Amino acid sequence: MEKVIVGVSGGVDSAVALLLLKKEGYDVEGLFMRNWDSTINNDVLGNPNDLLDICPQEKDYNDALELCNKLNIKLHRIDFIKEYWDYVFTYFLDELKKGRTPNPDMLCNRYIKFDLFVKHAKELGADYIATGHYARIKNGKLLRAIDLNKDQTYFLADVKPECFRNVLFPVGDYTKEEVRQIALENDLNVAKKKDSTGICFIGERNFQKFTQNYLKPNQGDIVNVETKEVIGKHNGLMNYTIGQRRNVGISGFEKRHYVCGKDTEKNILYVAFGEDNNYLISDACLIDNINFISGIRPTFCTAKFRYRDKDHPVELEYINDTILVKYSGGAIAVTPGQACVLYLGEECLGCGFIKEVYKNNNKLWYL
Repeated sequence: MEKVIVGVSGGVDSAVALLLLKKEGYDVEGLFMRNWDSTINNDVLGNPNDLLDICPQEKDYNDALELCNKLNIKLHRIDFIKEYWDYVFTYFLDELKKGRTPNPDMLCNRYIKFDLFVKHAKELGADYIATGHYARIKNGKLLRAIDLNKDQTYFLADVKPECFRNVLFPVGDYTKEEVRQIALENDLNVAKKKDSTGICFIGERNFQKFTQNYLKPNQGDIVNVETKEVIGKHNGLMNYTIGQRRNVGISGFEKRHYVCGKDTEKNILYVAFGEDNNYLISDACLIDNINFISGIRPTFCTAKFRYRDKDHPVELEYINDTILVKYSGGAIAVTPGQACVLYLGEECLGCGFIKEVYKNNNKLWYL
């Protein structure tokens, strides 16, 4: 009997993945990862008194343990706290210092879930590993999930292709509603549990308060990108994202405003006014740190510039270790530091990280 080690998070998706594999006849065991010390920097959103009884990760572990006991499955537990800090969180902080918008979930998948987790699972005798990700692997290709609204291939695009060998994504062939229904029909304790959100393994936080534990806020000018006038003060560039419309820190203006750029050298936050989003629109970007999962190197494909983005038809120009991604139809709020994930139909080809953004062959000076 082939052995599968399933990453069990205490949530419904990994629970159903566990159940489905057990029903398919695999020798199934669970592995719970603890990658963040939830007792430090206690600023979790919600009721702060909740942590007086039990921290969120311990609640997740107890849920996972109850699930595995019900299914008569052995549950292992391992800490990757130091590794998460070294490989994921320090990068997250470094990118914020640069004024960029990092994606820690992608690094977590690359370095923790599909590297350290896989290695530990093999030490436990695994023939396969499995997770509750909404994605599919067929004939060595990483494919979008059946439920496109929950598809998570965007977050898997930076994983090295060899790390997908002997990986199973049991819930990728189901919709979220079907996964919930399977959990309910089998009376799983997490069937109605709310989906986790927030930073990977850290959870929902007051972002500004959380980052101030590690990065000292450096106030600076908020500048009208069109007139170059100083119109307010920002509370540290790390606290703002491109396209942000709320809580920018200025008031008294009739026109709608949004963050359109950052200058880390001068510590300036640029804001644009109006409804046309002209300063947010670009038609090309340069990506680096390329990771191809597929052997395909297309000239034309589609790209997503953030998780909930639509697919943009793009033309790719390969320049040494970078790719110039051209999207003649234009795109809004393409942001340095974020991933540009490439697709060819259902297949996720891989990704690169946005280094520079262009419009009409000119680099956007305010980004």
